[in-house]
Amino acid sequence: MKSARSFTGVLATAAVLFLSAMPFQAQDSTQKLLEQLSNAPGPSGAEEPVRALMVAHMKPLADELQYDGMGSVIARQGSAGPRVMIDAHMDELCGMIRRITPNGFLTMQMLGGWLDQALVDQRWIILGSKGPVQAVTGIRDTHVIPPAERTQVFPRDSLYLDVGAKDAAEVKAMGIEPGDPVVPDSPFTVFNGTKNYLGKAWDDRLGCALLIEVMARMARQPHPNRIYYAATTQEEIGLRGAITATQIVHPDIAIAIEGGVAGDTFPGHPEETQAVLGAGPALFLYDSMALPNRKFVTLVKQTAAANNLPLQLDLVTGYGEDTAAIQESNGGVPTVNLVAPVRYTHAHNGILNRHDFDQLVDLVVALVSRLDQNTVENVKNFAP
Repeated sequence: MKSARSFTGVLATAAVLFLSAMPFQAQDSTQKLLEQLSNAPGPSGAEEPVRALMVAHMKPLADELQYDGMGSVIARQGSAGPRVMIDAHMDELCGMIRRITPNGFLTMQMLGGWLDQALVDQRWIILGSKGPVQAVTGIRDTHVIPPAERTQVFPRDSLYLDVGAKDAAEVKAMGIEPGDPVVPDSPFTVFNGTKNYLGKAWDDRLGCALLIEVMARMARQPHPNRIYYAATTQEEIGLRGAITATQIVHPDIAIAIEGGVAGDTFPGHPEETQAVLGAGPALFLYDSMALPNRKFVTLVKQTAAANNLPLQLDLVTGYGEDTAAIQESNGGVPTVNLVAPVRYTHAHNGILNRHDFDQLVDLVVALVSRLDQNTVENVKNFAP
């Protein structure tokens, strides 16, 4: 027993030394906000936890707070000037329980643009009627799978969730039934003492955090417009909240904030995306669902240059976001999509760079401050 106690002591000492060697970073309010929003479950159609956070932060800063019929939160600052809409969506890629099998496993309907190869052997949280239930997507054991199948991607319809239950009765006793939402289980982490944050749902919790940060800044300074901060629902399954939110706001001009697609990890594919993590915010010149207003693009470039802010330019084909719905509303609305690049979007673990986020906040504040009546009318003017 002496040797066992000695070995335990060595482990304890090693653990203390390891933890003491880890760089300590005090958590500021912005980091805390990003952590809260990333960790919060907010599946499409069940965004309540994220909405509660948004309302708690937005209400003290707003002149008015209202909701659309899809559950989007719309906060207003100012009572005169052009209607400027800043949009970010609350929902995340998720799933939904489809069926409980007699032997206690569950099948899942995926919601949003998942890659099949990102689904296997992952941890999930089911939002059941009795509270959160941990789950894992099962995987066929390497000891029994035929060699020819070991490199294949398992299609999503072949996957199942394991909650440790022995039969359907135990599953139901956990408070699980068909239709319950499922979200990734991926806690926020400051990545090894760097300025990179590892977590889930940066698409688009970084946008939600930006709405709050910009509101706090604009509450302390005059602005020549009415700013509508829209935290929308169900973007991942069809931009649905953006459609209904714009029907309430009737924007004159709009900015969507999103998680971009960092293309700095896999060399040899430069045409897929041009954004680099840590190189500053980016402006989308093209995606598969929307083209930005060209005058508005010029204004964004001028604003970034005037404020000594970096601005990356990006074009991504397999991508769509709320500007596609907003620009088709109210007789046509000039829009741009501004992003902070994110590595590994639409998967369990994404990486956001803090400097990119902070500079995106600075850019949006500077841009909104310039959107007076004459500027907005010029952007909207298509007369030859």
